[in-house]
Amino acid sequence: MGLNHVKNVPVDERGKMIPEKLETMIIETLAAKQVPLMVLLTAGTTVLGAFDPIEPIAEICSKYNLWLHVDAAWGGGALLSKKHRHLMKGIDKADSVTWNPHKLMGALLQSSAFLVKRKGLLLDCNEMNATYLFQQDKHYDIYYDTGDKTIQCGRHVDAFKVWLMWRAKGDIGFEKQIDRLFDLANLLYDQLKLRQDFQIAFYNPEMTNICFWYVPKSIQSMDNNSDDYKQKLHQVAPKIKEKMMNTGTLMVGYQPLDDKPNFFRAIISNAATNEQDIFFMLDEIEKFGKD
Repeated sequence: MGLNHVKNVPVDERGKMIPEKLETMIIETLAAKQVPLMVLLTAGTTVLGAFDPIEPIAEICSKYNLWLHVDAAWGGGALLSKKHRHLMKGIDKADSVTWNPHKLMGALLQSSAFLVKRKGLLLDCNEMNATYLFQQDKHYDIYYDTGDKTIQCGRHVDAFKVWLMWRAKGDIGFEKQIDRLFDLANLLYDQLKLRQDFQIAFYNPEMTNICFWYVPKSIQSMDNNSDDYKQKLHQVAPKIKEKMMNTGTLMVGYQPLDDKPNFFRAIISNAATNEQDIFFMLDEIEKFGKD
């Protein structure tokens, strides 16, 4: 397809696609005698955990006859929670969806799914009709032969481990697991607001992505908007992570975003995580950040 044919749609301060901007870009593209093909949304972005507004954008896609794909690799598991599935409102209107049970649901790596609305589409796109592999006169229902439905042909049966997990936990078990992850993320968020040397990078997160800074006392009196302050703060998270890893206690990710210096990005996704782990993480960051 080529990157030259991809257009980035503006997002709001939460990292969510702006539907009105999308429609304006579609109209401009059509006016330029170009053909818009598809719109790609994200349900749970990697850094902020933001959910693009699927429902209003689905209406725009329907209006202009565009394919709607939703990358729900990270956030798709929210559908299993009655409390949080509103984040995925409109997902039923997508033409295709990617979803990774090895993320929020906790399946073992690798477990990824590509789902399409139109039945038989994957077969139409990928079948090679190789008579030496996929005979049509087998004694069982050949619908279950997946080889002609995927580019990879031969692959691990990744769906089997997801089926086993689902069989063991059930809908209720997964709902409790996912609700607890959100609760632990809220606990971390609340603790950050209470601790003096921590500062939240993005308020009111939708997902279990909690982004924050540890601000050493040595720079707390500096002008937060100054280049010197940002440069010093930018070095804090990498240094603390280095100390934690060398000690062998924790590994917490970090990154910058736009004009924001490096901040910690704690992702609560492990079903074994408990309240003590949250407190321990903050205590460790505080301990290694004091000097």
